[in-house]
Amino acid sequence: MAAKKSETTMDKLVSLCKRRGYIFQSSEIYGGLNSCYDYGPLGSELKRNVKDFWWWWMTRRRDDVDGLDASILMHPRVWEASGHVEGFTDPLVDCKNCKQRFRADQIDTSACPNCGKDTLTEARKFNLMFKTQMGPVEDDGSEVFLRPETAQGIFVNFTNVQTAMRRKVPFGIAQIGKAFRNEITPGNFVFRTREFEQMEMQFFVKPGTDEQWFESWREDRMAYYNALGLSPDKLRWHEHGPDELAHYARAAYDIEYEFPFGWQELEGVHNRTDFDLRRHNEYCGKKNALTYFDEKNSERYVPFVIETSAGCDRTLLTCLVDAYREEEDRVVLGLAPRLAPIKAGVFPLVKKEGMVAAAKDVYERLKPVHKSFYDEGGSIGRRYRRQDEAGTPLGITADGQTVEDGTVTIRERDSMAQHRVKVDEVVGWVTRFIEDDD
Repeated sequence: MAAKKSETTMDKLVSLCKRRGYIFQSSEIYGGLNSCYDYGPLGSELKRNVKDFWWWWMTRRRDDVDGLDASILMHPRVWEASGHVEGFTDPLVDCKNCKQRFRADQIDTSACPNCGKDTLTEARKFNLMFKTQMGPVEDDGSEVFLRPETAQGIFVNFTNVQTAMRRKVPFGIAQIGKAFRNEITPGNFVFRTREFEQMEMQFFVKPGTDEQWFESWREDRMAYYNALGLSPDKLRWHEHGPDELAHYARAAYDIEYEFPFGWQELEGVHNRTDFDLRRHNEYCGKKNALTYFDEKNSERYVPFVIETSAGCDRTLLTCLVDAYREEEDRVVLGLAPRLAPIKAGVFPLVKKEGMVAAAKDVYERLKPVHKSFYDEGGSIGRRYRRQDEAGTPLGITADGQTVEDGTVTIRERDSMAQHRVKVDEVVGWVTRFIEDDD
């Protein structure tokens, strides 16, 4: 069946996410909390699958990257050394008329984008870090920050990981973890939120080899998104110009995706030079705390860093946007099988004893291996449509022939192709289908 893919709108996607249990507004019964969301049963499964695939791609597929899980709360000096205390700011303006706040660098005119009045204040710096207190007494000495990025936890653990794992440069450290930014203008569903998860990898290289490794990681990261099943024509590179480069970067590229609200950053690949390790060496007061000694050449140096930085929530949203399509008689969430929250829906054709027993038998076999869903409510067509909309790649039906010869029908979500498979072979068939996912 030829797909008639309509223009995906965020309203349609938000509605589907709530209807099918992907994403809910946080604290909705109290009116919600701006830019905070809860992942429902299917959303939490999808998020786990996104993270598992990234982790596999970064640490299991390669032999030169180790994993880390650093603390959210870190010594305040970490953020002084990184430059976040002084420079992690956005320009903020307020409207005196409607009381809305905006980022000054995202406004083209002197008029308020909300009410149209010429009543905007002068821009002032707004630090994006969340502050909190550690310990029972609130004073300056107990002030700490919720980390605005996961990268610094990797940098301060460079020597710990290098020594414990007996690593030689070049090698990388990967981490998935929560980060917090007090954004002035969050929005577009889970694209930009104040609480989010990052998937970051810092690859430590010898100075002079950084440009080669930078290009290598650019190639790898685009290959990753192709493996996720995203539409190649909706992906592109954006090179940071001199005015866009962060203070620590020698070169930077973004992988951008064409969302319904325009081309936006999906992941950043940066050459951070030796800025981070060098700064932490200076601020911690311990000579050579974060340096590397090359025994072969009797040389000590501060490694350069190639960073890949992606948001888990933003990646998840991209997968949902890319997968959504409307056909003549159904809405389909065409998620890659490896990412789909539910791998197979299992149904009896009708509620007759033999078919129900056979369907439940198949479900019990699949359940320990692949997340599956059993459904006998409503017509078989309606059950298929519910799973198509939920992104389930396979539908397995027990019918009259099942009772006779022990075979079931497996129907593919995207092609609608049907296969007759023996009950004893269903688990293996489904496993191969998922593992062969390109």
